[in-house]
Amino acid sequence: MSHQPTPARPRHDLAFREPETAISALEAFDEATRAIAGIMDLESVLQIITDRVRTLVGAEYAALGIVDAHGRIEQFITSGLRREERRAIGAPPSGLGILGLIIHQGRSYRIQEIGTHPEAHGFPPNHPEMRSFLGVPVAAKGGSLGNLYLSNKIGAAEFTVTDELLVEMFARHAAIAIENAHLHARVSQLAVVEERDRIGRDLHDGIIQGIYAVALSLEDVPDMVKDNPVEAATRVDRAIDRLNLTIRDIRNFILGLESELVDAGDLVVGLAGLAEEVRINTMIEFELDLDAQHGHHVQLVLPSTHRAQLLQMAREALSNMARHSRATRGRISLREEDGSAVLEISDNGRGFDPAAPVQPGHHGLDNLHDRAAAMSGMLVIDSEPGAGTRIIVRVPLEATPEAQL
Repeated sequence: MSHQPTPARPRHDLAFREPETAISALEAFDEATRAIAGIMDLESVLQIITDRVRTLVGAEYAALGIVDAHGRIEQFITSGLRREERRAIGAPPSGLGILGLIIHQGRSYRIQEIGTHPEAHGFPPNHPEMRSFLGVPVAAKGGSLGNLYLSNKIGAAEFTVTDELLVEMFARHAAIAIENAHLHARVSQLAVVEERDRIGRDLHDGIIQGIYAVALSLEDVPDMVKDNPVEAATRVDRAIDRLNLTIRDIRNFILGLESELVDAGDLVVGLAGLAEEVRINTMIEFELDLDAQHGHHVQLVLPSTHRAQLLQMAREALSNMARHSRATRGRISLREEDGSAVLEISDNGRGFDPAAPVQPGHHGLDNLHDRAAAMSGMLVIDSEPGAGTRIIVRVPLEATPEAQL
C-alpha cells in the first residue's frame, strides 16, 4: 500500500461513477455546502463544517484543526466523539505526526491504515481506534486556515478518490465560510467600539458635564455656611434641582438605549414612547404625526439598522430639546417624501444659531450628522435664536432583502 499523496487524477471522476451514486454524492455535497453558507458565528460554523464533512463521505470520526501563523493547532473541533470520550483523551493534538505532515506540506493525504504510516506517532490513552484516514488542507488566498481530518470510512476499508475530491471541494467552501465568519466578528467588534465611543461622547456631552458643574457649585458651600448661610442653602437647593435634572437625563438616556434595542423593530412605537417620556419629565406637549398610512409604511421599507439609527437620532434630538430649548410644545412626524423616509422633530423653544462655534465637549450635533451619513442620508438643522428648532432627517428608501420579506 502507498502512504504518499494521491497521484494526479482527472478532476471529473464523478462523471464516471454509476449515475445514481454520482447524483447521491453531488446531492450530499450540495446539502453540506448549503449548511455552512451564511453562518456568521465562528464557533458555530467550525462545528457545522466538521459535522457535515463527516457525513459527506461517511466517516466515523472527523476533526477540523485551525492553525496559527506558525503552523500550530490552536483550535481542534471534533465530530463523532461523545463529550466524555473527548474529555478522556485529554489535551488536543499539537500538530505532530501525520497531522503535522498535512499542515507543513499543504496537500491531501489518503491512507488505508494510519498505524502503519512512517509519520504516525501513535494515539494517546483512551483514544478510539482509527484505521483509514483522509486529510485535506483548508486554505484561502491569505494562506492556510487549517485542515480537515477524517478517519474510519464506514462500510469500506479506505476512503476513495471521489471522497478525497468531495472533501477538497468542500474545503474550499469551508474556507470561504470561515473567512466570512472572521470578517463578521471583526465588523461586530468595530461596531461595539464605535457605539461605546458614541455613548461615551453622549455621557460627557451632557450628563457628566452637568454633574461636574454641580460639584463646582458646591465647593464654596462649607465656607459659606458660617458667613452667608442663606446663600449656602440656596446653593444647595440649586444643586439638588440640577441633580434631579441629571437623574432625569440619565433616565432618558437609558430609555433611549432600551428603545434602540427593544423598539428598533417598531420605529413608530419607539418614537411615541420617547415623546411620552420627555412629556412626563418636562411637561412639553407633543403633536405626533405617526399614523398608519405614513409612519408604518416607512417603517416597513426601512431595514432594522436604519430604524435603530433613526430612533437613536430622535432620542438625541429630544434630549437636547428637554435640556436646552425651554419649549412648551414639540412635534414629531415620520413620512415618505420623494423616495425618502423623512423624520422631522421641531419645537417652539428659544432656538440657537447652528453656525455658532460648538462649545468644547458638546458632540450632540456631530452625532446626528454621523448617524445620518451612516445611512447615506441628509440632516438639516433649521433654527435661530428665539424661533424654535426644526431637525429634519432624510434617508433614501431602497429595495432591501428585509423589505421584501
